[in-house]
Amino acid sequence: MSRYDREARSKIRWHSRRGLLELDLILTRFLEREFDQLSDEQIDAYVRVLEHGENDFLDLVNGKFDLEDPDCQAIVERLRHG
Repeated sequence: MSRYDREARSKIRWHSRRGLLELDLILTRFLEREFDQLSDEQIDAYVRVLEHGENDFLDLVNGKFDLEDPDCQAIVERLRHG
């Protein structure tokens, strides 16, 4: 059974909102297409990725740098190719 019930997933969706339109579009598409299929470990990684500031987050998605954490990097790759 998942540690992330409906309410927890809703909170994560809310925290996915960004001020930069480009990020909002990327994250909205990811949430619509992939979020409900993520494992708890993948959601943990997604939440860690969300901790990045908007400019760093945009640079991540645009491939300007990668993350050392392989689980987080896997989420970034999914966002890049979403």
